Amino acid sequence: MPCYASVNLAICSESPITPSVLVPFYFCLCVCWICFLLDSSSPVFSLNHYLCQCLHSASFFPLPSFVSQLHTDLDKGDSSVKYTLSGEGAGSIFTIDQTTGDIHALRSLDREEKPYYTLRAQAVDIDTNIPLEPESEFVIKVQDINDNEPKFLEGPYTASVPEMSPVGTYVTQVTATDADDPTYGNSARVVYSILHGQPYFSVDPKTGVIKTALPNMDREVKEEYQVLIQAKDMGGQLGGLAGTTIVNITLSDVNDNPPRFSKSFFHLRVPESSAMGSAVGRIKAHDLDIGRNAEVEYTIVPGDGGAMFDITTNEHNQEGMIILKRPLDYETKKAYTFKVEASNAHLDPRFQSFGAFKDTATVKINVLDVDEPPVFNKPSYVMDVYEDTPAGTIIGAVTAQDLDASSSPVRYSIDWKSDLDSYFDIDPVEGTISTNELLDRENIAQHNISVVATKLSDPVLTSRVAVTVHVLDINEFPPELASPYETFVCENAKVGQVIQIFSAKDQDLPSAGQQFSFRTSKEDVKNKNFTVRDFGNNTAGIVTKRSGFRRRLQEIYFLPVVIEDNGYPPKSSTGTLTIRVCGCELDGSLLTCSAEAIFLPVGLSTGALIAILLCIVILLVIVVLYVGLRRQKKKETLMSSKEDIRDNVIHYDDEGGGEEDTHAFDMGTLRNPKVVKENLYRRDIKPETQRGPRPPASQDSSNIRDFINQRLKEHDTDNSAPPYDSLATYAYEGDGSVAESLSSIESLAVDFEEDYDYLSDWGPHFKTLAGIFGEQSETHSDSTNTENMH
Repeated sequence: MPCYASVNLAICSESPITPSVLVPFYFCLCVCWICFLLDSSSPVFSLNHYLCQCLHSASFFPLPSFVSQLHTDLDKGDSSVKYTLSGEGAGSIFTIDQTTGDIHALRSLDREEKPYYTLRAQAVDIDTNIPLEPESEFVIKVQDINDNEPKFLEGPYTASVPEMSPVGTYVTQVTATDADDPTYGNSARVVYSILHGQPYFSVDPKTGVIKTALPNMDREVKEEYQVLIQAKDMGGQLGGLAGTTIVNITLSDVNDNPPRFSKSFFHLRVPESSAMGSAVGRIKAHDLDIGRNAEVEYTIVPGDGGAMFDITTNEHNQEGMIILKRPLDYETKKAYTFKVEASNAHLDPRFQSFGAFKDTATVKINVLDVDEPPVFNKPSYVMDVYEDTPAGTIIGAVTAQDLDASSSPVRYSIDWKSDLDSYFDIDPVEGTISTNELLDRENIAQHNISVVATKLSDPVLTSRVAVTVHVLDINEFPPELASPYETFVCENAKVGQVIQIFSAKDQDLPSAGQQFSFRTSKEDVKNKNFTVRDFGNNTAGIVTKRSGFRRRLQEIYFLPVVIEDNGYPPKSSTGTLTIRVCGCELDGSLLTCSAEAIFLPVGLSTGALIAILLCIVILLVIVVLYVGLRRQKKKETLMSSKEDIRDNVIHYDDEGGGEEDTHAFDMGTLRNPKVVKENLYRRDIKPETQRGPRPPASQDSSNIRDFINQRLKEHDTDNSAPPYDSLATYAYEGDGSVAESLSSIESLAVDFEEDYDYLSDWGPHFKTLAGIFGEQSETHSDSTNTENMH
């Protein structure tokens, strides 16, 4: 059996060469020698035998260092066997003695660089290079020693934590890595500790998490901390390698400090000439916090200065800027005192228990007297003057005074640049403005002049004011009604009802400032129907003084109105308003004002009137058509020599039998006119009242016989007549005719009297129509009765 020997040789690179170190190596050689002796009887010795794995690291023995030895049974010691080595590092890192088979390392080995090497060895004949045994493969494993210290690859670290944080608040986490083999011993087992930074912070020895260790750390006391963290391998035991890193920790700010004024009283001096909106002073409340936690809001406590001053915050330096809201006047008030409150804009509820986050200070402002120019009592003046006003007429005055304590007199003048033509003059003491010449509105309608007020004690101090002079047009035209109003009053109008609102116009200019007044004329004061009410806004209204207007009594009323303007001199005129009495709905909406409508009920609408008139027109058209048709039919029945009316009865069912066929028609009718029934009437005309019987026409009358013969002859010679027998009936009026006279002259006029009382049942809209037809019916009855009486 082959013998296998494997010895792990571990020698620390930092240890010196001592006998205790050489013991394992010699032990390995002894084991290999024993295996060789036990298997010396084998004719062939495999190179897989007697492999000794040596884990070599760093600086072991002086290079080259012995690693192991290869030997085969075929080697008799006569130098006939040669050993070869191939594979990873063969020749460069590892070398073999071809005669003895000793393997040496040519340089130091590093496990972190390459943990193992795979090599192949073979024994060949030294002369022929013929392999004596198959090639064998073996592995040299480099055993790890603790030769790498832990390293912080991401250091140095930077972290922040809010101030006033409780103990155990997470800050950050550090991580160290060890290049040694973590599976072998404790070479890669790292433990964390703090070398510098206690007692403020702590670190977890296993995870490297840094936390706060001291409560209520104040940023305003100390803001930045530098912590030194150590990572040591070998589980932190003595002899382990260590690495360090620095962690810079900053305390972030929280709003834990209120603003505080540096003093409780601020004294400011402000000239009275300071412009409104300007900053007249600055105060500041200091806040130990930073950023948005140090933002301060200033407010003026309601009191003495609340109406005169305002305060805002300067965003750059958090100062309170006092702003002037109204003009200062030393002569009116010389000092103002008020309180200003400073507070944080962003509060943190966690620290409200510390107290009120605001502070208050008193501000006193003294107004400084400044020698000022005169002040006009108005910012500008507007004056009016009529054109053609005599020269020297005073049109107005300006007033200015010195408000300083000296109260110097004031002198007035007109800036000559604003009045080049010298239209106006001013009294230098009183300030009254008068005209120098006649003004023409058509030439210049408005003058703009500048009046200068000069302080007599100091002529340098002057002030100006603008004076606008409007040249007014003389009132030349009287006012008149704005338009020809169409006024109506409803028959159901009530007392005091406004039935019309009207206004006036005037051709004089300007029209914007015109005022009109309205009243009834003196002659019409006793008018019992209407009156005029002036609304005071250039409009007036017509007001009824009674009710019960009726169109049948009076359809039109006239109301004179006196209109007067406010011009100079005032003008007035009288206008007449025409008021018609109209029919209206119950809600006051107009129905009609026409004269024909007085016969119609008040409640009848325009649509209903049109419908009624349309029905009447249709009825009249039907009656006319009916009468015309009736007369036309009577004319057509008259006999003429060349034109007659025939009723042809044509039977198309079968062919006639000729003249001998007397069964198809009753020929006796033509021969005996007495056969005609007396009660048979014509259908094409209205039946008339039957008169007394007339003597029938004689059958043997020569007139009838001649008429029939003539018609038969015409029929026989008519080419358009049908080829079969037909019955032709002719109407002929003669003496004693059965049909009597066909003329409408002798016809009895049948007038049927119609009762129109049913129109009263159709409602109030048809009441008047029923009355009209009822009156006609009564009139016709009365005339008939009168004729009967006569």
